[in-house]
Amino acid sequence: MNSSKEAWMSGKAYLSISADVKAALAAGKAVVALESTIITHGMPYPQNLEMAREVEDVVRSTGAVPATITIMDGRLCVGVSGEDLERLAQEGHKAAKASRRDVAALLASGTTAGTTVATTMQIAALAGIKVFATGGIGGVHRGAEDSFDISADLEELGRTPVAVVCAGAKSILDIAKTLEVLETNGVPVLGFGTDHFPAFWARESGFKVDHRFDDAEGVAKMLAIQSDLDMGGVLIANPIPEADAWEASAIEGFITQALADADAKGVKGKAMTPFLLQRIFELTGGKSLVSNIALVKNNARVAGEIAVALAHLQAGKAPVRRA
Repeated sequence: MNSSKEAWMSGKAYLSISADVKAALAAGKAVVALESTIITHGMPYPQNLEMAREVEDVVRSTGAVPATITIMDGRLCVGVSGEDLERLAQEGHKAAKASRRDVAALLASGTTAGTTVATTMQIAALAGIKVFATGGIGGVHRGAEDSFDISADLEELGRTPVAVVCAGAKSILDIAKTLEVLETNGVPVLGFGTDHFPAFWARESGFKVDHRFDDAEGVAKMLAIQSDLDMGGVLIANPIPEADAWEASAIEGFITQALADADAKGVKGKAMTPFLLQRIFELTGGKSLVSNIALVKNNARVAGEIAVALAHLQAGKAPVRRA
């Protein structure tokens, strides 16, 4: 039987890394992983393609290289761009939604798939990317004491050495239980410029983070130590910009209605989150999507700054101070 190290190395045989991402990694430059379920399942074409390109541009503006990740043509694709990115965007909901359990089957069948937080982390780690920007992580669903519906993202964070910048957990989830599972899995939850754990559309959830950091250099130092200690992932909670945020009480009414609609239609499992996000989009007259895009761009900016600071730290250079 292969050792874990040998298995890890063999997994790299399925990687297809774009030339610009490969060059950046080889030179020790900053790279930020980006997931693709937000493209395939988050919004319709062509808005999803426009959003994906804008998020990549935000990463580039920080001095980092964006690496959008997907599964396509039997490969783990890192740095999808051009015609392939457009093809992914056009595929939309026809694409699979890939979590860890699906990866081998999707590679075997050659099916196109958007990657969840868990799978993006897995592929980013294989490629050697340390920082990943997303919207919000999955977590423990409301009613999980009966359904046992708990996202694979939480276990992945406990074992895969990638830092995930997000706007907390989606407020459609049970955030208290989500934080408990993160603690059980040994995942440090950092607040970027905040003491409060955000709830995706809302800047506060009513719960605190484990540790607060107010700049990218501080986070980079912590991530370097976490890596030295050979520990798992880190969750970096970055609140949605104030101008785009919702009051928690306002969004809760829409969530309650969306959950009731999901129950009435018998929606369960991996179909739940896309259904709820779409229903909340409808109930808010599209305003939730505007906020969603704003928070993803904000997370991409912070992730880029952290990745640049980490690359400078590991190269022994002075940090870059941006205006």
